[in-house]
Amino acid sequence: MRPSNTLGLRHLALTVKNFEACLLFYTDLLGMRIEWQPDADNVYLTTGMDNLALHRASASFIKNPYQALDHLGFILKTPEEVDIWHDFFCENNIIIKAKPRTHRDGARSFYCEDPDGNMIQMIYHPPLAK
Repeated sequence: MRPSNTLGLRHLALTVKNFEACLLFYTDLLGMRIEWQPDADNVYLTTGMDNLALHRASASFIKNPYQALDHLGFILKTPEEVDIWHDFFCENNIIIKAKPRTHRDGARSFYCEDPDGNMIQMIYHPPLAK
């Protein structure tokens, strides 16, 4: 018998080479706050509903080819916020990979990169925005 449902995906850990730049991206630009920083190589960030851990990559770090992360999604409250975030990231020289568009299901999103090249989706998705 399967256990009861989980409470959702609310924790993600990334190993990043550009630790300081990624920390600034997620805190200064995305507005996450530091929940806990046990040392100079690890930090746990939150918006109050989630947890993103950044771990500094060692000099010999090689990404695992069998564990491929496609993108991280940040949920927005309205479709208009998608365009506001797009403009804000453009003003801050963030690499935009796909411009805002509305999807068939009513969602609206765009894609950009964090300083370590991780793909980020800024998305309004009606069922999750409630």
